[in-house]
Amino acid sequence: MKYEVGIAAMYRILKKAGAERVSEESAAELRRVVEGAAEVIAGDAVRMASHAGRKTVRAEDVRMASRDRGS
Repeated sequence: MKYEVGIAAMYRILKKAGAERVSEESAAELRRVVEGAAEVIAGDAVRMASHAGRKTVRAEDVRMASRDRGS
């Protein structure tokens, strides 16, 4: 599977969250989870923009879509 988000970013996020050490497996799993959630939110944001009669997805669409997911 081709990922859009780099694995190094996942290491940084885990470290920023307080991890002293990060396994390759945990960084890969975080990437899988983050990309899955991002795809769902992006799809919802696109539908919101379309429903509003726009082709352009705005930040407000993404915010609303992420709130609908409990983020």
